[in-house]
Amino acid sequence: MTGALGRFQDGFILAVHGGEVTDGPVAALVRQPGFAVYRNTIVKGCIDALQANFPCIERLVGTEWFRAAATVYVDRSPPVDSRLLGYGHDFADFIDSFEPAKELPYLANVARLDRFWTEAHIAADEPLLDAALIASLPAHELENIVLKPQAAARWVWFPDQPAYTIWRVNREQAMMPDKLAWTGEGTLLVRVDGVVRWQALDAGACVFLDACARGVSLEDAVTCALDVYPGTDVGPMLAGLLSAGAFSAESATHSLI
Repeated sequence: MTGALGRFQDGFILAVHGGEVTDGPVAALVRQPGFAVYRNTIVKGCIDALQANFPCIERLVGTEWFRAAATVYVDRSPPVDSRLLGYGHDFADFIDSFEPAKELPYLANVARLDRFWTEAHIAADEPLLDAALIASLPAHELENIVLKPQAAARWVWFPDQPAYTIWRVNREQAMMPDKLAWTGEGTLLVRVDGVVRWQALDAGACVFLDACARGVSLEDAVTCALDVYPGTDVGPMLAGLLSAGAFSAESATHSLI
């Protein structure tokens, strides 16, 4: 925004987030005792939003640690949207570079899964692909269809750590297993009937979904998965993804139109 109003708004935002404003009407506001109260209220609102958006991180590190880290994040990355439900899009990257979190190498990936939950929750509604339609196609048509992941689908493979189990246990407020195997894990999050759901996903299925997201045919997506993970069991994998609601009804080629 340009003009006097735009300059005022830019200066006001800068001042609210701790920047120095030395002249003009905003500087006069900053000198008023009530401005510090206003600023603290806004910062607290941002911290509260992060606390709500990343519940597993708070559960792992405790409220005091979380809010101290969130204060640093808010100072570096103030919100750019008044809808604070979406605040914290790069919070996981912040944790990756946050020195006090170095002793918890899985923490940033847990934050990514909390973020995936939010993204799945607020994604656009889409009708889901009917598995029966896929099952009815002859083989020569099936291999050419393009499966489009639904808007609320999020998936990831963590090759070196059980980040999904750590996240799931904390999200469900369950007990951590006595013996947690430190191996790679993947997960799929989707929203079905207004509810975000999650499940474990193997590496082959993650590669398969990556390929589907690029818009390749089913045959090519399967080839990608098998090239990287030859042990991928294609039939159960596809059935599981269809059952989970991973694909949009917009998945189409000439055979489905």
